[in-house]
Amino acid sequence: MRNVLSKKIVDIEPSGIRKFFDVVSEMPGAISLGVGEPDFDTPYVVREEGIYALEQGKTYYTANAGLKELREEISIYLNRKYGLDYEPDKEIVVTVGGSEGIDLALRCMINPGDEVLIPQPCFVSYAPCAVMADATPVYINLKEENEFKLTKEELAASITDKTKILMLAYPSNPTGAIMTKEELEELVPIIIEHDLYVISDEIYSELTYDNKHCSIASLPGMKERTIVINGFSKSFAMTGWRLGYACGPKNIMEQVLKLHQFAIMCAPTNSQFAAVEALRNCDDDVDKMVEAYNQRRRFLIHQLKEIGIECFEPYGAFYIFPSIKKFGMSSEEFANRLLQEQKLAVIPGTAFGACGEGFVRISYAYSIENLKVGLDRIKKFIESI
Repeated sequence: MRNVLSKKIVDIEPSGIRKFFDVVSEMPGAISLGVGEPDFDTPYVVREEGIYALEQGKTYYTANAGLKELREEISIYLNRKYGLDYEPDKEIVVTVGGSEGIDLALRCMINPGDEVLIPQPCFVSYAPCAVMADATPVYINLKEENEFKLTKEELAASITDKTKILMLAYPSNPTGAIMTKEELEELVPIIIEHDLYVISDEIYSELTYDNKHCSIASLPGMKERTIVINGFSKSFAMTGWRLGYACGPKNIMEQVLKLHQFAIMCAPTNSQFAAVEALRNCDDDVDKMVEAYNQRRRFLIHQLKEIGIECFEPYGAFYIFPSIKKFGMSSEEFANRLLQEQKLAVIPGTAFGACGEGFVRISYAYSIENLKVGLDRIKKFIESI
């Protein structure tokens, strides 16, 4: 019998995050500080709108690009929040989570052999999506001394005549790093000079604690060469609703819509009706979540320093990326031993790229009470080494 499996897919490594989740789910007494999911309920009015849509029998297909009403609200939201201007009818496609948007954008823009620049540490899906699109991933190893921000020197040094796309993801998963408007502006001349396109994953755009988020697409000369990916999972605590969106130039979005049409048809209908309510009436809910995350962020940074773990201060998302190099273990060994000896799960930095060695990701999408328990277990583990 012939080998029926695709070598390209078989060769892709499974997610390093899921491995730890699976162990925790089967370990009595184990707790996790590894999940990248809000611990808040979806805002009440959003849940009510989703229920109402079902009760009214709104279970039909929507337009492939998404409900017109939702695309209009996305356009209004992006303009008032980030100064972005997208036509609802031709420049916005509603997707099944932000992850689908990333996959569609790559597949619609890549020809075999094109290079995609992927700054690491980064979200685990970027490289596999690039490979599945027949691109060649080229990794840029970000540095802790730069707070894991992409510098113009690092970008320029990584470009070849085959480079086509730069993956940009700020606020960052897993580091919590952000890039300010001034820092992004330093990248723009290099991007334009080399005729690069940017896929900007801005799923954590609402979750910043110092500077307001700036989208690179808002900078002069960048809208026409940027695909903005965003969604509802992180900002509105709607992970299970599976709803995101991609925005970009008409010529690219035509192809994104075509691929989405054949692969998916449309995003879940009741989720789309609920998302309209989220964009219109949930600013206060988002602000309360951000305030809670910021309190946890400050608490976690302070307590980690108290027990002797070094960490730069992150200003976005809901992750901290502390260094564990001083303990003489690899990230994988540190995370495995912490789980086995203290029943606490964190994610090894290497799950997000080789340059994550020496770090672990800790999520603060948990209550202060759970964070206290987790920190106590980390302290006991360190003392036992």
